[in-house]
Amino acid sequence: MSCVPKGYVKCKTTETFGKDNIPDIYSQRHFTRIGVYGQIHVLKGQVKFYGYESKLSEANRELILSVNETAISHPEYWHRIEPISDDALFEIHFYCRPEVLGLTKP
Repeated sequence: MSCVPKGYVKCKTTETFGKDNIPDIYSQRHFTRIGVYGQIHVLKGQVKFYGYESKLSEANRELILSVNETAISHPEYWHRIEPISDDALFEIHFYCRPEVLGLTKP
């Protein structure tokens, strides 16, 4: 099981997405920035998370997530998200180190 490392704080939460309003950036292969973890949280229905070893490789990880389940995307990890039920709703929480947000002194 993967989790956000200790000491990281939530720095952003997206709006709620579903089949009809998922932005292309999330439904197409992409990666999270250096130092940022993404957590996909399913609110309703089912969502499929695909993970890739590289930009051009085939998916090497496929997870079906249901209500109240999450998946973590590590920094620089190629992935995409696909709502697989008509009623699917999910949001994404992003986590980073507090100093990135200016919450601690260097």
